[in-house]
Amino acid sequence: MVKTQQQETEMEEVLYETFLACKTAEDVKALLEDLCTYTETEQMAQRAKAAQLLKAGKTYTEVIAATNISSATLSRVSRCVRHGSGGYEKFVPQAEKDD
Repeated sequence: MVKTQQQETEMEEVLYETFLACKTAEDVKALLEDLCTYTETEQMAQRAKAAQLLKAGKTYTEVIAATNISSATLSRVSRCVRHGSGGYEKFVPQAEKDD
């Protein structure tokens, strides 16, 4: 069955509202455990950490060493940090001083 654009939009809205219902990090963790595979969650965490390190001025080499992220994925994360919709900038926390 082919989904219409309206159906896709409605499904995305359900997803967004589901995340908005989370009140704590533990809520988000429980949701991700049910919603995603371990690998999917691990990949999202890897991208978030890479974005955090890039925002802190780390080099590609340092980010790859710290996260084991592929250079292709790191390139995409970097592009989104610099020219994306602002999600990484707004929601990824600043790195601690010793990161």
